[in-house]
Amino acid sequence: MNDMLSSGRLRLVALMLLSLALASGSALWLRDVLRHGINHGASDTARSDPDYFVENFNFVRTAVTGQARYSITGVKLTHFPKEDSYLIDLPVVKTLSVDRPAMTMRAQRGTANSDASDVQMYDDVQADRPESKFAPHFHLTSEYMRFFPDDDIMRTDRPVVITQGTTVLTGEDFYANNATMMSTLARNSHIVIQAHKH
Repeated sequence: MNDMLSSGRLRLVALMLLSLALASGSALWLRDVLRHGINHGASDTARSDPDYFVENFNFVRTAVTGQARYSITGVKLTHFPKEDSYLIDLPVVKTLSVDRPAMTMRAQRGTANSDASDVQMYDDVQADRPESKFAPHFHLTSEYMRFFPDDDIMRTDRPVVITQGTTVLTGEDFYANNATMMSTLARNSHIVIQAHKH
C-alpha cells in the first residue's frame, strides 16, 4: 500500500515538474517572440524596416533618487532595430529639475538613440524656458537642435532666433548649458534690444 502511495506521489511530482517546464518554456518563447518578432529567419540588426511603434507615448527618465529628470513625449515612436534608434513624430522634450526652471522643446519630428541620451529635433524647433528670478522668459526657434538631456546641453550649427525679455539675438553655432544657464552664439551673431512698451 505504501509503495502504491509513493509511486502515485512520484508520478504526481513528475507530472507537476513536466507542466512547470512546459509553462516556463512557453513563457520564454513568448518573451522571445515579443523581443525579436515572429520572423526568426533574419537578424533584427539586419532589418532596415521598423520592428515596432508606440502611439501617444510618454517616456520619463529618473535619477537614482527616483526624482524625474526629463520626459520625452510624442504622437508616435517608431523603433529601427538596425541602428537601435527611434523616430518620433511631434516630439516634446521637457526637463524636470526641481532646482531650475523647466526647458520645453518641441518640433515636427525627432530622432533618439537607444537610451534617449541623444535627441535630435527637426523642423520648426521651439524651445521655451519660463521667466524666473534668475532670467526673463527664454524663447528659441530654429530648424534643428541636438539635445543631450542627461547633461542638459543643447546645440545647433543652424541659424537660431532667441528672444529673452526685450532682447532678440540671432546667429549660428548655438550652444547652451541649461544647468548653468550659460549660452553662446559663435557665428554671425546680432543683437537687438527692443524698447519697453509703455
